[in-house]
Amino acid sequence: MKKLLLFGLFIIQFSASAQLKLARLFSDHVVLQRQKPIPVWGWAKPKEKVTITLAGQKQIITADATGKWTVKLSPMEAGGPHQMVVTTKSEKIEVKDILMGEVWLCSGQSNMEWPVKQADNYKEEKKNADFPQIRHFFVGHEVTITPQKELAAGEWKICNEENVGNFTAIGFFFARELYQKLKVPIGLLHSSWGGSQVEGWISKEAMLTNDELKAYAQALPKTWEEADAILDKKTRKQLLGSEGVPTPADEKNYTEAGYDFSKWLKAGSPLGQWDWKGIWMFRGKGFMACEVEVFDEMISQPTTLGLGIQDSFNEIYINGQLVSEGIVEGTRKITIPAQSWKKGKNQLVVKFGNMVQFPWYGLGVNGSPDDLYVSTKDTKVSLASGWYLMPSFAEPHTYNHSSNNVGTTIYNAMIEPLLPFGIRGALWYQGESNAGRAYQYRQTFPLLIQDWRKKWNDTFSFYFVQLSSFGAYQNSNNGSSWAELREAQTMTLSVPKTGMAVTIDVGNPKDIHPTNKQDVGHRLALNALKFDYGQEVLHSGPMYESVQFDEDKAIISFNFAGDGLSVKDKFGYVKGFEIAGEDKVFYYAKAEIIGDKVEVYHPKGQKPIAVRYSWADAPEDANLFNSEGLPASPFRTDNWAGKTVGKKFE
Repeated sequence: MKKLLLFGLFIIQFSASAQLKLARLFSDHVVLQRQKPIPVWGWAKPKEKVTITLAGQKQIITADATGKWTVKLSPMEAGGPHQMVVTTKSEKIEVKDILMGEVWLCSGQSNMEWPVKQADNYKEEKKNADFPQIRHFFVGHEVTITPQKELAAGEWKICNEENVGNFTAIGFFFARELYQKLKVPIGLLHSSWGGSQVEGWISKEAMLTNDELKAYAQALPKTWEEADAILDKKTRKQLLGSEGVPTPADEKNYTEAGYDFSKWLKAGSPLGQWDWKGIWMFRGKGFMACEVEVFDEMISQPTTLGLGIQDSFNEIYINGQLVSEGIVEGTRKITIPAQSWKKGKNQLVVKFGNMVQFPWYGLGVNGSPDDLYVSTKDTKVSLASGWYLMPSFAEPHTYNHSSNNVGTTIYNAMIEPLLPFGIRGALWYQGESNAGRAYQYRQTFPLLIQDWRKKWNDTFSFYFVQLSSFGAYQNSNNGSSWAELREAQTMTLSVPKTGMAVTIDVGNPKDIHPTNKQDVGHRLALNALKFDYGQEVLHSGPMYESVQFDEDKAIISFNFAGDGLSVKDKFGYVKGFEIAGEDKVFYYAKAEIIGDKVEVYHPKGQKPIAVRYSWADAPEDANLFNSEGLPASPFRTDNWAGKTVGKKFE
């Protein structure tokens, strides 16, 4: 018994002292990039010899003074399964079921993160998901102030009915098409984060090379404490117009009768997280307020106040009087005594804290618009809009460390640890969070591509999704930040080895997350099939090439028309065009297809000087396609100043 105990202690002690480690990416079921040198790295005891074997190859290397080691194995062709063995004098690691194939990095924000289980036709897709040679590695959400050398978690998952629901939908539909046409293993290295801005994905070194971002990079915080202080100051300046800190006495005034809260953040609806209303990652207490005009007959009766779902301790003030306090779980229906309201306009102020049941949620209200009201038995007044928000800076508060607190921090935690894992290319779907700075995206997006290629030391292919349709259908006289972002994306095609999937026809103006990810994956796959795998396919819809102005019309020429231009309209009408003369006023225009060109007519008979197509956040009636059914990309022929010029990342 004593010998057994000593042996057990020896095993525990040996495990605790184990030094040999492979980077987490090299785990069972990994797909390694074929036809390129294969980087493999890990850690051992400083200056210890490490032996790596894979499919008949063998390399011996000595770890450096920090214990880090890296080798490059010779390129291999598609196939497998293989086994990798890594050994030192006293330790051994085996990695099983390794496939050689095509590896694609999938990155961006929520539309890339969107899983198969939330895409169209999931039940059918799930039934037909038996693709054991497609594998997926999800990089968990994390931000760090300094670049990291290893991931905190993650493993390769084999594509099957059980696992496919959690794969990136766009990545999966892209991979499936490649696999079906190439018959080689496909690996999806998935590192994305919903709501993230492009600046979070760019390294500090790259920012320092860019005039737009250099000053920001030079002032980057060195600790999270410093970062929180910067964000707190920025938030106070944004909401209060000053960097000063309110006192408790100042904030007591918020609940007094007659206080002017119209200068607070105008939120419209109180529903949803404050993070997405312009108060980023604040965690503490806050106030929301609105004006309420009740019917005269309601004043003398008890009323029910519906305030949605908010399970923290709440204080509710009407015209400066505290009428209710406490915690109410579920959908709240609070009884308010008679005579609490007055004739005319009333002030309703609610002070509350972070959600309790969902602490990650922070400040905000859940529920539906119908849950926000003042009512009696016979009368109801909606409170679904007209709200103003203000966090409490005087009381203790913190900031969650999330995607957009500090630039570079997503790169540090979610891209740097992937280097230099072999990939064929990258797929990118992002830009919604940068639409307000679309003009600056002309610089920041190409900078990201150049940055990643430099870090990988590989000019790999980079294919991206142009923003889909979401929001309003403005005219060009109103301007559109989303149209300007699409323009910045289109301009990025000047960067070598890039390609773009146009998706305005498969969007949803009422939902920023359209669920048709199949067409998006297909259009990205067309780029890869043509440029990476040499297949004869038309990879793009019509792209504006040139314009000729003639009397009252403009003649537009296109690239990638295929066998001809077409419209999706039962009457054959071409829609989505606007035209302007010397006065720079745009009018909806008549347009018709003439051969491989489109003629656009000025309705006032003026000599035109500018044409725009699909220049709106959600250009719903745009209907120009090529013979392959791919939509034309939005464009304009002018270069007049847009609404996002001068908007900077800070």
